[in-house]
Amino acid sequence: MIIIPVKEGENIDRALKKLKRKFEKTGVVKELRSRQKFTKPSVKRREVVSRAVYIQQLVQNQENES
Repeated sequence: MIIIPVKEGENIDRALKKLKRKFEKTGVVKELRSRQKFTKPSVKRREVVSRAVYIQQLVQNQENES
């Protein structure tokens, strides 16, 4: 359970902002969205590989520039 301590006299908008930030950090919303639809294991693997290729290209570009 996510607990957000709210100080006396603190703005409710600020407390909501803290709550949203904590939800994003824990990955609850991302997991909910992923559970709404089924993705085949081959598609998941393809996404992981494409993400790894992209990151590898970024690292290589940074090494070449410096």
